[in-house]
Amino acid sequence: MITPPDPTAVLAAANRIQGIANHTPIHTSRTLNQQTGQQIYLKCENFQRVGAFKFRGAYNAVSQLSAEQKAAGVVTHSSGNHAQGLALAAKLLGVKATIVMPEDAPAIKRAATAGYGATIVSCPAIEREVVCARLVDEQGYTLIHPYDNPHIIAGAGTAALELLQSVETLDMIFTPVGGGGLLSGTALAAAASQPGCRVIGVEPAIANDAQRSWQTGNIVRLTAVPPTIADGLRTRFVGEHNLPIMRQYVSDILTVTETEIIETLKFLWTRLKLVVEPSSAVALAPVLTGKIAKPGQRIGVILSGGNVDVAQIGALF
Repeated sequence: MITPPDPTAVLAAANRIQGIANHTPIHTSRTLNQQTGQQIYLKCENFQRVGAFKFRGAYNAVSQLSAEQKAAGVVTHSSGNHAQGLALAAKLLGVKATIVMPEDAPAIKRAATAGYGATIVSCPAIEREVVCARLVDEQGYTLIHPYDNPHIIAGAGTAALELLQSVETLDMIFTPVGGGGLLSGTALAAAASQPGCRVIGVEPAIANDAQRSWQTGNIVRLTAVPPTIADGLRTRFVGEHNLPIMRQYVSDILTVTETEIIETLKFLWTRLKLVVEPSSAVALAPVLTGKIAKPGQRIGVILSGGNVDVAQIGALF
């Protein structure tokens, strides 16, 4: 039986990555507060190393490998942000990294991953888990799963921990959810720091496997990679370590439409001058579009990353 990490694991991860991961800024906006009727605090992980929160968990995971595991190398599958996070973490710790990337992964994320020295293996998105497993068998690599890994979860939670320790009591904290690493880590961070804070996950409506899994208690697996604009959330199912945490500590999981994601992204870019990726906009979308009925709440939002093809997104506007 899988034993998920507990809230103390996030506190340990924070100590482990201190001075290595960026302590990212918290952004506020009078315009955003007036428009929503809430007091909102944006945790800007687009300013994290590699441009996304994923570096936190990757460094936390690789740093705890044995000498033999480090010598053999690590492997993962990722559309981009975890790929970059693991590539940099491995480089800093002198470990060889091989990344299985979907053929449709954003070019900017592929180039950055290669720039950190990782070896990239391309394959159709639907085959990435199979290809990754084969490399583990053939090469003896250690799999650093992008979200279904206790150390990844704990490291991801350090972003919310910083927010919760920096801001007075929050009523709610919103985070995007794909495989569940950031959401489950955020939930553990809240349990460790502000147990009264409600943790809310948000995912694209056309990729709502996490919501359905959380509601039923059973992992719902999508048969195809969901075609959401939020490329960082194109996972087909949540992790086995993640779901028990989500069921215990997460208060709700909401969904937003592709139109709502694009409109929120446009607001973040043009009004707040924050160049973030669509996955980040997913977390803010329910608040910005008025889905939170009670006004005057203190709300934290994790902006998960900023690795984006500017020309591609600009065309959507």
